[in-house]
Amino acid sequence: MGAVERRLPRSDRGQNRLGSDAVTSTAVEFFPSFKAAKNYLEEPAIRAQVLHRVLSRLPESGRLIIVGHSLGSVIAADLLRYLPVWIEVAGMVTIGSPLAHGTFDVDKVRESLEEPPTNLAWWVNFWNPNDLVAAQRGVSSVVPWMTDFQIGTKKVLRAAHAATEYLNNDAVASAVGFALFGSRSSEIAVVDKGADIPLDETERLTVLALRYAYLMLLELQGDQREKFAGALREVQSDAVDEIRARNVSEYRAMPAAVAHLAFDMSDPRSTVPVPLEISHIPKDEAANLLTVLAASNVVRPFEIVLSRKIRQKAMEALTTEMGLGRQYGTDVFTAAERAHEALNGSSGVNWIKVGALSAGAAAIVLATGGLALAAAPGLAGAAVITSALASFGPGGMIGGLVSAGALVTAGGSGITYGLASSGTSAEALEEVVVRWMATAILRQLQHLEPDPTVWITLAEIEIEVRRHHERLGAFSDESAPALKELKRKLDTVERALKYLTDNNLASNVLSDTPDQQVLV
Repeated sequence: MGAVERRLPRSDRGQNRLGSDAVTSTAVEFFPSFKAAKNYLEEPAIRAQVLHRVLSRLPESGRLIIVGHSLGSVIAADLLRYLPVWIEVAGMVTIGSPLAHGTFDVDKVRESLEEPPTNLAWWVNFWNPNDLVAAQRGVSSVVPWMTDFQIGTKKVLRAAHAATEYLNNDAVASAVGFALFGSRSSEIAVVDKGADIPLDETERLTVLALRYAYLMLLELQGDQREKFAGALREVQSDAVDEIRARNVSEYRAMPAAVAHLAFDMSDPRSTVPVPLEISHIPKDEAANLLTVLAASNVVRPFEIVLSRKIRQKAMEALTTEMGLGRQYGTDVFTAAERAHEALNGSSGVNWIKVGALSAGAAAIVLATGGLALAAAPGLAGAAVITSALASFGPGGMIGGLVSAGALVTAGGSGITYGLASSGTSAEALEEVVVRWMATAILRQLQHLEPDPTVWITLAEIEIEVRRHHERLGAFSDESAPALKELKRKLDTVERALKYLTDNNLASNVLSDTPDQQVLV
């Protein structure tokens, strides 16, 4: 999916506009050719005959490319679940598809496509806002894992829906060509057969951050690009040197992906190697990683203000490379905005402040007893945090990123008491809570299972903060700064818990005792 997305224009699933389905229904009735569609949808015998006719002409094994227009796109989606197991679909292109319209959910085809078929490499859909049959939106509105692209045309009504109108479009041709040939290049690819070792958690986060920084650099121009390139040059050199020093002390070899980034910093003419594209990371695991990156300054200690647009475009490019799709990158920033709105009552996000999370993360981790944090698996456990801060220091880019990752994934009594204590400011707690919420919202946008750790940890923090507040409030002045800080913390946690509960982000949590089930 990532490979085909990079060959096409910007993805766009469109919006479910009021009355669009009614317009589609009218258009279907208006077009005589849709009598066949009505028969396919309403007559099981006709549907069975169509599917049998197609399947009988397919080989038992091999590679196929499926292109479906209009009703053909519905038949194509329906066909996927009946294909012989040894057939591989190299790519599926749908055009002028009415699948987003509820009427065309034949035999619950949408439900059958909640997860992509294992023998389907990718599926892209092209829709035209002037094509009334296409419901004025893409199919990913009902099948989230596939990708939509909007194409323009001056023609309207029946002409806009014509297959020739779609097939004459360069983007559609590019998708079909990619399915047929896989590449536009005729050059021989050189394969590196050198020995390699897998990246550890710190190395992977560092390489991911440098790749994200490079993708932001591609979006910049003029003086800002030159300044950012200079900062990235120094940060990349320092990161490689720090990882090399740590690995030498731990008798660990340098992974190829890190060694590739090395260059002679003393030579101003030396070329800075471009960080390699990141291989696939599961959607579930990527939620924490990308939330951390979106909220961090990846060229720390340098401070360069970049707009939300630039940061988001770079994130969309990164998630495309990772095989997660552009929409995942968009959702990372949508989740951040919704989290800020839930806690602050405003959709406006100060991206300058957001980008400074990594700068304060190490300090927060230390204040919360972070060297003993019980972090969730997959990013940074207690041993990783200890190693990172000892080897790279809390002030560096790597130490800050790992610490930020620890805060986003942390749970347990360590984080509860640390954030509730007077040693952690209300502002620091807000930064951590908004990251937790952003991750939870991102998981919901990507149709992932909610993580119960977020709700449980917030509930524990609320109890601890309330206990501190009641103890100090018994004898302190009402205007005491400590009480105000605790009240601010309490308000933050309460708003977060309410949002999670109201938006179905609080999972059912069962107690460890089998005969005592507690619903949270």
